[in-house]
Amino acid sequence: MQIESLKVFCDLAETKSFTKAAQINNVTQSAVSQTVSTLEHRFQSPFIERSKKNFRLTPEGEVFYEHSKRILQTCDALYSKLQEIENVISGDVRVATIYSIGLHVLPPYVKRFMQSYPSVKVHVEYRSDAQVYENLLGNVVDLGLVAYPARDSRIVVVPIRKDTLVLICHPQHPLAEQKSVRVRALHGQKFVNFARDIPTRRALDNIFKDHRVTVEQVMQFDNVETVKRAVEINSGVAIVPRETVANEVSTGALVAIKLENGAYCRPLAVIHKKDRVLSPAIKKFIALLKGPA
Repeated sequence: MQIESLKVFCDLAETKSFTKAAQINNVTQSAVSQTVSTLEHRFQSPFIERSKKNFRLTPEGEVFYEHSKRILQTCDALYSKLQEIENVISGDVRVATIYSIGLHVLPPYVKRFMQSYPSVKVHVEYRSDAQVYENLLGNVVDLGLVAYPARDSRIVVVPIRKDTLVLICHPQHPLAEQKSVRVRALHGQKFVNFARDIPTRRALDNIFKDHRVTVEQVMQFDNVETVKRAVEINSGVAIVPRETVANEVSTGALVAIKLENGAYCRPLAVIHKKDRVLSPAIKKFIALLKGPA
């Protein structure tokens, strides 16, 4: 029995998907099935309830998963400790990030990290907010980068920075001449918003509720890039993180206006599974993200 077999089984147990377990381990679905069958044959116990429509471990499978997970964690801790003793920073760092962070915040950090640790490979995947959490909990990635991090007992949240929210509009919009604007002034304005399942949208809804503001929702999108494009054609105004419109503001395509009545910010965080053993490379990457860009 090899450690790799235990990892395949644990990934299957956690993702409840032969397809995802295969993707994580770069093998075929049939290889995952064969691994499970081999383990069941060796221990003379059924680990998966094959008669059930939905994936489910047998009681024996639950016990095997729990002990296999401990073995894998011990091996990871051993490997990590040996690297620390030898002062070796190598391996892979797999990151899933929401689009706005991946496009506008992460690049300088990745560039600096790769310059400092050329032996480490950084893999960045762009995902929706929900997919970041799913990939993290499914062991597809080591780290996640999200805004307004959710509370989850299975996840460790490491705050890294706060992005200031600003109002953006077309240069010919009536509000474009303002240096700052009260939230109350947005009452009745045509507003380009984020989709309801986006954390920034929920934060904006709370801001409007606190100030008893009702805007005219003209469009809703699931990413900041499309929101900006809609504002560029003067479809309405929007509220977005300031860093995401730096280029458009510098070229004059958009105007960014400060919001009064308080400091409105979008908290960003790097997240990882609570039970995950962090390699020296992952620890260094997290430490870099906590510092200035």
